[in-house]
Amino acid sequence: MGDKILGSDSCQIDFLQIAANFRSRLDLSLVAEVRDSPELARDPLGSGLGGLADEIEQAVEIPFEEMPGWPAPSVPGHSGRLILGSLRGLPVACLRGRLHMYEGLSERLVVEPALLLGRLGAPILLLTNASGGVNPAFGAGTLMVMRDHINLTGRNPLMGPNDEALGPRFPDMTEVWDRELRGRLHAAGRAEDVALAEGVYLGLTGPTYETPAEVRMLRSLGADAVGMSTVMEAMAANWAGLRVCGVSLVTNAAAGLSPTPLTHAEVVEAADQAGPDLARVIGRFAEGLREA
Repeated sequence: MGDKILGSDSCQIDFLQIAANFRSRLDLSLVAEVRDSPELARDPLGSGLGGLADEIEQAVEIPFEEMPGWPAPSVPGHSGRLILGSLRGLPVACLRGRLHMYEGLSERLVVEPALLLGRLGAPILLLTNASGGVNPAFGAGTLMVMRDHINLTGRNPLMGPNDEALGPRFPDMTEVWDRELRGRLHAAGRAEDVALAEGVYLGLTGPTYETPAEVRMLRSLGADAVGMSTVMEAMAANWAGLRVCGVSLVTNAAAGLSPTPLTHAEVVEAADQAGPDLARVIGRFAEGLREA
């Protein structure tokens, strides 16, 4: 399993084969630009956030369905493409869309795209998502730097046989969300005059939104925002030695805090409105990494 990542017996990704496939898709000049080893991985651009990928220069896009074992995402707002290119002069690899467990996929398959980005050479994984605001102070449009997370999915992508060559059997979770990178995100927000909050993201499986009683419980547990993604990728990336950071876009107040029923269209609309601000922050963040 040394050149493969997590997956079921019928679905594992051979990194050597994928690397060869990448080289066959890129011309030599572009390979020199992206250097085959991106310095920042952006995973993923979720509901309504896919427009951030338009900021990537000299982009080469590969649909998920062309990757062995990966299905195309079935959720509106997730186009499902792997993008290689350059952002503000920094080599990057980006996932435009993500896979979710509520689509009927295993947690091990859900994390494979994030782990692939690391195996391509990116030492930093930047996660973005859309979430519901559990903290009453976080209204629609809040951009929240994720300080920590709570996993209430009942799943863990690291269950099963472990490959010590990729990560430890019992990984430490004290600081999954890198403190120094969080500081860089806040600095990027200040430079772009974009307000950034900070808080705890809580992950559930979905696809149903939470009940008002569940939202009250989640708040009592210390959650500031809730969503249906991200925690699996964060745990797997931390296990594999990647530095992890991320921004959650609060697109709506959670059930019981909002006067109207929740809809996915509302999520996409709010994400489209906040997308330009988030793009500016991530662009400035990439500049800072390039100059470091």
